[in-house]
Amino acid sequence: MSAYGALTASGYRAQVRDAATLFFTFAFPLVFLLVFGLIFSGQEVEETGRPYISYIAPGVMSWGVANAAVFGIAFTLMQWRRDDLLRLIRMTPTSLPTVLASRYVLALAVGAVQAVLFIAVAMLPGFGLELDARWPLALPVLVLGITTFLSIGVIIGSYADTPEAVAAIANFMMVPMAFLSGSFFPLDLMPSWLQTISRVLPLRYFNDAVSAALTGSGSLGDIGIGCAALVGFTVVFATIGLKTFRWSNRA
Repeated sequence: MSAYGALTASGYRAQVRDAATLFFTFAFPLVFLLVFGLIFSGQEVEETGRPYISYIAPGVMSWGVANAAVFGIAFTLMQWRRDDLLRLIRMTPTSLPTVLASRYVLALAVGAVQAVLFIAVAMLPGFGLELDARWPLALPVLVLGITTFLSIGVIIGSYADTPEAVAAIANFMMVPMAFLSGSFFPLDLMPSWLQTISRVLPLRYFNDAVSAALTGSGSLGDIGIGCAALVGFTVVFATIGLKTFRWSNRA
């Protein structure tokens, strides 16, 4: 078996065995859907006349997928480095791209299951999400979004040395970003200066592109802009992540 195959298989087994983490990875965004879905059930946004669910569902889903990508790779890299597994891997012919690629394919699989489960629940009568005919365009957006936030997770996982540090740094980034990017309530309701700030956040573009694809809230151009922005963020964060990557805490 190749190094990539071995790392991917071991990562898959580790995720499946950690039933509690796996459960909450999928349940966490659904809790937010349940809370906001019940609060805003049957209500519409006055500025647009569109139901709240068409704003909330894509945003919460994007945040949940992004959150899982960041935490998944960050905790893994921190743990592997702390246990000296990365140092041992480095002594083999296995390259850094191979290590990251094995985690990348797992992140894509988790993100895909998260998205399917979330949308299925959001379409139930109690929530009433209606998909636009161009919903398949959300698939490439999801891939790009996961790639972007996985790159952020690599940076966090290379910097943090303890589980507490990973949680603190990741939450410090992801929770405010969720509010400022329109994941929990429409950006249209925010002050203009906060809307301006949100334009430098990758989750804003992830949310907008997913929402435009799933609910038709934007044009094809909006989806294209979101994808282009995510590619740009990925290049920046991936470059930083590769340059700051640490194989061992001793280095």
